[in-house]
Amino acid sequence: MENMNQETTKGLGIHARRTIAYVVLAIVTFFCLFWFYVLFINATRSNGELQAGFSALPSNNLIKNWTNLVNGTLPIWSGLLNSLIVATASAALCVYFSTMTAYAIHAYEFKAKRFIYPFILMIMMIPTQVTALGFVQLVSKMKLEDSFIPLIIPSIAAPVTFFYMKQYMESSLPLSLIEAARIDGSGEFRTFNTIVLPLMKPAIAVQAIFTFVSSWNNYFTPALILHDDKKKTLPILIAQLRSADWLKFDMGQVYVMIAFSIFPVIVVYLILSKHIVQGVALGSVKG
Repeated sequence: MENMNQETTKGLGIHARRTIAYVVLAIVTFFCLFWFYVLFINATRSNGELQAGFSALPSNNLIKNWTNLVNGTLPIWSGLLNSLIVATASAALCVYFSTMTAYAIHAYEFKAKRFIYPFILMIMMIPTQVTALGFVQLVSKMKLEDSFIPLIIPSIAAPVTFFYMKQYMESSLPLSLIEAARIDGSGEFRTFNTIVLPLMKPAIAVQAIFTFVSSWNNYFTPALILHDDKKKTLPILIAQLRSADWLKFDMGQVYVMIAFSIFPVIVVYLILSKHIVQGVALGSVKG
């Protein structure tokens, strides 16, 4: 009888904890999605309606706001293409070379190994703003202003991505597998490309998404390098739209453009969300 009471109490405790967890998750989800709802609602309202105050109901000015935006002076379609080029190339190069760097430190033994790992992690502590002046001067001397190269190539060196990949390898990439490939006569690049990369697919998907979003939302560095309107990315164009003369300022267009700029990111998250959960879960467990 006593055992039955203990089991009943334990079952009720588990049920209560599960209920609390669901309630907390529901509240967090609501607050995360609420601001997206506000954004898309405001995209349907006119500048006058937005000035009047908040409304939870959509209006009928979405098409007008979009038409005014498309027919305006800002090249939003070229901005979208520019953002896609920079974000996609940055994500691809970042995850590939960060994984290769993590593989080199994970799989090889060399004298400087104990110093290189903490050195790379130290780079994480340096803010981008500290090196911005020297970076801009270098870009200017190399005559690479209004070019995507300074925005894409530096993404190869990503200490945060490297650190995540290294942690993931420690839990999911046994050295015995690499040794077996070497014994079978596989070259180092072939081993990396055909064995290591497929095993790292969940982690690569996660970091590709994070890098893509970070590059997509980056305003600081592109604003220092890109001066031609046809070369500018969407965050710069949004800032220009917001800083327009007050006689031409239209908050409805601003909200439409923000919604337009985050839509590709939302699509990427929806498509690859399962990889995010899987990669984060596996990468946080060390064998």
